[in-house]
Amino acid sequence: MEYSVSDAAERNKAPILQVIGAEFAQTRRVLEIGSGTGQHALHFCAHLPHLTWEPSDTGDYLPSLRERLRQEGGPNLRPVIELDVRTQPWPVEGVDGVFSANTLHIMSWSSVQDFFRGVGRVLSVPAVLCIYGPFRYGGRYTSESNATFDEYLRNRDPESGIRDFEALDNLARQQGLQLAADHAMPANNQLLVWKRTA
Repeated sequence: MEYSVSDAAERNKAPILQVIGAEFAQTRRVLEIGSGTGQHALHFCAHLPHLTWEPSDTGDYLPSLRERLRQEGGPNLRPVIELDVRTQPWPVEGVDGVFSANTLHIMSWSSVQDFFRGVGRVLSVPAVLCIYGPFRYGGRYTSESNATFDEYLRNRDPESGIRDFEALDNLARQQGLQLAADHAMPANNQLLVWKRTA
């Protein structure tokens, strides 16, 4: 069976692994929201054997994602669960890590709020949340290409778009999460890390 491949996921999986390998060093069970093609899940599980990785997605992605991870996944990769951030409560609990890449800018703002509410409910203490993607700071884009990308997103779906870091940090704080790191990544992306310690 031919599986779809995301060029972006192929390019960014190594830089992301370098960061989350350290950030998830004390973590045992990670829920990935929006696993897409499964490339991240497969790569991270192969290199982080101490983690149990729980992939999830919705709709059209599920059949091929499930089959690919069943065929290629290692012993620390759990079966894919169907998870829509808007449907609460989520069908998982007691994880001490959440990872998501390139998802918040394709959601509506109300879905982003649902995302953080769900994260707040499923994360234990202590816990780590890692989110990868493009963000704005103080209402400003980090590059001209991100501004162009945001225009494309909003033309396609007015409810989507690159999110403001400050707004996301506020949502995280409401769930008892404190910003621990903001890693600059290739191609004008960031990897934001929040932690819950109490």
